[in-house]
Amino acid sequence: MSATLLWFRHHDLRLDDNPALNAACARATPLLPIYIDESPMAWQPGAAARSWRHRSLAALNTALNALGSTLLLCRGDAAVILPRLCTLTGADAIHWNRRYEPAQRQHDMAIKQQLQALGIAVESHNGALLVEPWQLCKADATPYRVFTPFWKRLAAQPLTPPLNRPTQLPPPPPCPSTATDSEGNAIALTLEALALRPRSDWDRGFDECWQAGESAAQQQLQRFIDQGLMRYRQQRDLPAAAATSHLSIHLAHGEIGVRRIAATIRAQQQAFVAESGRADGSQRFSANAGESYLRQLAWREFGYHLLYHFPDTPDHPLDQRFCHYPWAQQYAATLRAWQRGESGIPIVDAAMRALWQSGWMHNRLRMVVASLLTKQLQIPWQQGAAWFWQTLIDADLANNTLGWQWVAGCGADAAPYFRIFNPLLQSAKFDPEGVFLRRWLPELRALPLPHLHQPWQAPAALLRQAGVVLDRDYPRPIVDLAAGRAAALAGYQQITAANR
Repeated sequence: MSATLLWFRHHDLRLDDNPALNAACARATPLLPIYIDESPMAWQPGAAARSWRHRSLAALNTALNALGSTLLLCRGDAAVILPRLCTLTGADAIHWNRRYEPAQRQHDMAIKQQLQALGIAVESHNGALLVEPWQLCKADATPYRVFTPFWKRLAAQPLTPPLNRPTQLPPPPPCPSTATDSEGNAIALTLEALALRPRSDWDRGFDECWQAGESAAQQQLQRFIDQGLMRYRQQRDLPAAAATSHLSIHLAHGEIGVRRIAATIRAQQQAFVAESGRADGSQRFSANAGESYLRQLAWREFGYHLLYHFPDTPDHPLDQRFCHYPWAQQYAATLRAWQRGESGIPIVDAAMRALWQSGWMHNRLRMVVASLLTKQLQIPWQQGAAWFWQTLIDADLANNTLGWQWVAGCGADAAPYFRIFNPLLQSAKFDPEGVFLRRWLPELRALPLPHLHQPWQAPAALLRQAGVVLDRDYPRPIVDLAAGRAAALAGYQQITAANR
């Protein structure tokens, strides 16, 4: 009797709108859902993402149990484990959703060829994107490198309807819990045995801020529509406001599908207009909010488009001139201060401490802290990308690369290089009452505005009154912002002149 393997990966840990799951169920054979903690490859999930995966896998297994199935957890080389499981279960077909990271994509292609050579049918599906990266190219068949024309082309594409969650699953085939691979290593493991969480409890703050799993993702989407969508366009840049979707974590782990989100937002836009049958100001405001959010989803798609067509960009600049940029050479101490939230720039430090404790950072703040690192501190963008990769729960190689190269000025559609974020102006503009700063910098809470944004400029008497001693309670800035800006512009002029 034949059977089917359903291979869950890091980006599709859900039952709703899961093309691989629906296709596997359609075979109407015994179905074995599996997850493999794979052998190391380039850009393996960072510590924060792995910690979250522990929670997400537990939620997924609970959902599978409710439908009469269970998740088999494995560790090792998928090229060894998958054929072994096919032999043990009699499976003659495997379904999975495609990955797009360069190393993982090549690995999947090799495994697919290996399994097909063994007579096993393999089908891969698009479970992560609105449109495959190779399906949208310019008229000359080259990839897009500018977002706006990409967005216009993407917005003109028909939206593929999301797939509904199955109401029941085929029973799993017999699979010995003592199964081993060719070297005698156990295949089936407990979730605890996968050791996805860190030995320390540094990730304890994650559970105070977020809830893992598909059900939580669906609830968060509805919460955003009910409470955040109406003011998204006007308030999405305010880190103290709850105006963003907070869906990036769920998207990164595939606890919700992008097609489900896009379809829900589109339906909400239509409902706004249909309520009274005329587009009054309130409805236009709501429709524009939805369009503004869909544009952010398009940036995510753009990141995958770039990663697919330019697979070297996680490590190398898209703009080759930046291979010769005169980055700082001795920066260990300043990098460490930036990582620890001890730069002496309150908005940067608050953002970095929030990242460490919650595993997430507001998008506006990601740009601010990245600009300080790459421009004023002159530290290579790869160092910042690596830190984000380890500390962000929603670490996503495509978007992490896109974001860091964009801020550093060396990526696609990068902002003009002279537009260097001034963190003090950003702080005053987007956290004008200091709500975000006071939450994450308790040592500065007693400082009044505007000195909260730049405490080193506060009069000595005011510092004493607030109980703040600089370099004891809070550090002075590790860089002169004006001098840092000048150095960044000089470095850019150097590589520009060399390529004339």
